[in-house]
Amino acid sequence: MRVFRLTPILIGCCLLAACQAGPGSGKGPASAVPPAPAGTDGAAKPVFLLIPKEMSNTYMRKMYEGFVTACAEFGAEPRFGAVAVNTAQAQIELIDQAVADGNVSAIAVAANDADQLEPALKAAMQAGIQIISLDSAVNRNSRMVHIQQASPEIIGRVLIQATERMTGGEAVVGLISTTPYATNQNLWISWMLQELSDYPEKYKDFHLLPVVYGDDLPDKSKEAALSLLAGHPDLSAIITPSAVSMLAVGRVLLEQGSDVIFTGLGLPSEIAPFIEDGSCPWMYLWNPIDIGYLAAWTAQALYTGEIVGAEGDFFTAGRLGQRVVAGDVDGGTEVLLGDPIKFDKTNIEEWKIVY
Repeated sequence: MRVFRLTPILIGCCLLAACQAGPGSGKGPASAVPPAPAGTDGAAKPVFLLIPKEMSNTYMRKMYEGFVTACAEFGAEPRFGAVAVNTAQAQIELIDQAVADGNVSAIAVAANDADQLEPALKAAMQAGIQIISLDSAVNRNSRMVHIQQASPEIIGRVLIQATERMTGGEAVVGLISTTPYATNQNLWISWMLQELSDYPEKYKDFHLLPVVYGDDLPDKSKEAALSLLAGHPDLSAIITPSAVSMLAVGRVLLEQGSDVIFTGLGLPSEIAPFIEDGSCPWMYLWNPIDIGYLAAWTAQALYTGEIVGAEGDFFTAGRLGQRVVAGDVDGGTEVLLGDPIKFDKTNIEEWKIVY
């Protein structure tokens, strides 16, 4: 087994590598993990299982597209966990089933609850399964490495900065998150609050309302947006770092004929009409296809022993190039995709056909 290390200088250089988007070649979801098919040499292919927060979520399906593409490149069999509801228990049942089946080599999971998954994931690691998290991290004891889409600090701060510029600084702003237990959402929100705290004079007329939750569900996100509009006649803007809620908010504002603006993290293909009509002046995201692609290549590097998930390990992630395992703020490790992309009228036509 070869494990590579980088010096701190080289780590910094590698983290500057740009990530380019590209469409994946997705397969449909599988409700269970069947026996691994044989490769051309007769040996069983390793099975890599991606467990999303919830299987109908468009963002999660885009992650799986990239996951499938990467698996095809190095010869693993991809599977998509059929999580019908976005709960920790639904994910635990899939993890337990994977351990019982005995033919899963790696699991990539977007956590519905960082801590509730720990016993199941520990049991999976003890069974020899490589465990990584992506999008929403599990705690450091439950994984070998986390796939970080972008710096949480940059995401949180830029959403507040963008909304301040859009509104001129004097604003009442609503905030719609997914669930109270979403690791990534909570971390981004903490940096939003830190931005406000660090620059009190700049944001003296900027009032951020308490968080409301859409649970990553269209109907509940719609209810959250309607509640903000009804409860705050002076509402200026809505921030939502949820692709599901972004689309729901855009539709609500359009249906209500509201002049409230919104921003957050959304899919270009879904939010393009709102950027074009000005109700969402601009927004941010990374390429979820690349998140899934990077996750699969990281799982492969763990599976082959090229890395162990320790800080300083490095590997090549297909078309994304060399990647470095870095320390995470929770004391674990992570692999960073890159900075978020800004989508506005200058580039939305190009990006909306990608994802």
